[in-house]
Amino acid sequence: MRKVLLIEDNKDVLENTAAILEFADYNVSTAKNGAIGIEKARQFLPDIILCDIMMPEVDGYTVLETLGQDSITASIPFVFLTAKSDIKDVRMGMSCGADDYLIKPFEEKELLDALDMRLRKSDFLKQKFSKNAMGINTFFKEASEYLGMELLSKNRELQEFQDREEIYQEGETANHLYFIQKGNVKVFKVTEGGKELVSGIYGEGDFVGQLSILNNCGTYLETASVIEYAEVLSIPKEDFTKLVYGNKVISNKFLDLISNDMVHLQEQLMDMAFASVKQRAAKVLLELSEKGMMEDAMHQGINIPREDFAGMIGTATETAIRALSEFKRQGLVGLGVKKKLVLLDENGLRQIADFG
Repeated sequence: MRKVLLIEDNKDVLENTAAILEFADYNVSTAKNGAIGIEKARQFLPDIILCDIMMPEVDGYTVLETLGQDSITASIPFVFLTAKSDIKDVRMGMSCGADDYLIKPFEEKELLDALDMRLRKSDFLKQKFSKNAMGINTFFKEASEYLGMELLSKNRELQEFQDREEIYQEGETANHLYFIQKGNVKVFKVTEGGKELVSGIYGEGDFVGQLSILNNCGTYLETASVIEYAEVLSIPKEDFTKLVYGNKVISNKFLDLISNDMVHLQEQLMDMAFASVKQRAAKVLLELSEKGMMEDAMHQGINIPREDFAGMIGTATETAIRALSEFKRQGLVGLGVKKKLVLLDENGLRQIADFG
């Protein structure tokens, strides 16, 4: 049974509203003023709070502000109840952080619909979705139910890609966003001179292709190619745009789910401009290690082509090989089975990455 805290100084409104909520199977706790309401919120820990604005001593704005500063109660949905319909009061209430605003007298249906909508929103925002195929499909199913429309509610099957196989190519029509369930994928652009500039290597739990779709250019801005065998889940552009542009709540949750580390991308660009080749190479190796790509289940390292590694640090292949050779000579990296790259001394590489 969902819990509702009702804070209202008008006795008739308090009793009538409480009765409506109880008949609708809510567990209701009441408070006749703001001071009592604050204490009951902390004790009762309701799923949602309905609060009058104009009350003596402690008004609704103060209740909202006080509970918003308490980590235990800050995330509880908060709905103002008031007889005032002036637009300034509405704006003030919403700017203070209220989730909704009901004008008294309100109809029973209006009240219950507002509670249902806010509770569904709260439930959705609290959910944590795993970055794997099951978690992604669960998100789509929950988003469909939240939006009340058919949207990716059916599980999508994983596609298999072999070594060096392209998932999509720069200039092709951008029809899908891709989620990597297994394997490693490099994303790169080809320069006018025919060289590959690798913008990133992504692994399990990462998405690729989202920037091309968000850019609305109609085509992919780069090429995505599998380094080693990969299993990938594809999401049609039509469903992607519904999730991003259809509803703010869904959009924020979805963008948080699909966004790879944009801060890291900015750091990469700064490194290209100011860091030495050895620093950039050390940082890339550490990044691959942190993503779990330097070791597989057999601790055999990663089989990354040297030209791809060079593309990631923005230098010629020969220069990248010299940096790796120097790291190998210093005992920082080594070659495992099938000449796969293995990290041997993380602290030593971190020293180079930080100080050159």
